[in-house]
Amino acid sequence: VQLQASGGGLVQPGGSLRLSCVGSGGSLDYYAIGWFRQVPGKEHEGISCISYTGYGAPGSTYYTDSVKGRFTISKDNAKNTVYLQMDSLKPEDTAVYSCAADVGCATDWSLYRHRGQGTQVTVSS
Repeated sequence: VQLQASGGGLVQPGGSLRLSCVGSGGSLDYYAIGWFRQVPGKEHEGISCISYTGYGAPGSTYYTDSVKGRFTISKDNAKNTVYLQMDSLKPEDTAVYSCAADVGCATDWSLYRHRGQGTQVTVSS
């Protein structure tokens, strides 16, 4: 499966953005999808994940502490897309955001077999 993240941009502190991770070449139903972010000079940080939702499985969601209560991950199976709704954005959320897919959720970017290109999010006044 190939993944493409989009939806980034420039937003003021306190604002919102919705990122999309679109899958092609395979159904995202059968994958856990993780969202990561990276700032220059640092490793990818795992921020959220939604587990397998194939065969009607409800899917579990996970968030790193710094985004809990502000970010929401969801999946639209009909559009083969996973979203990351980001509210109450802070300057420290500025990063390149990317999505990745594998059989289960993990916080280590290198463990995902399918990794997409990122989209830049800049939070600044």
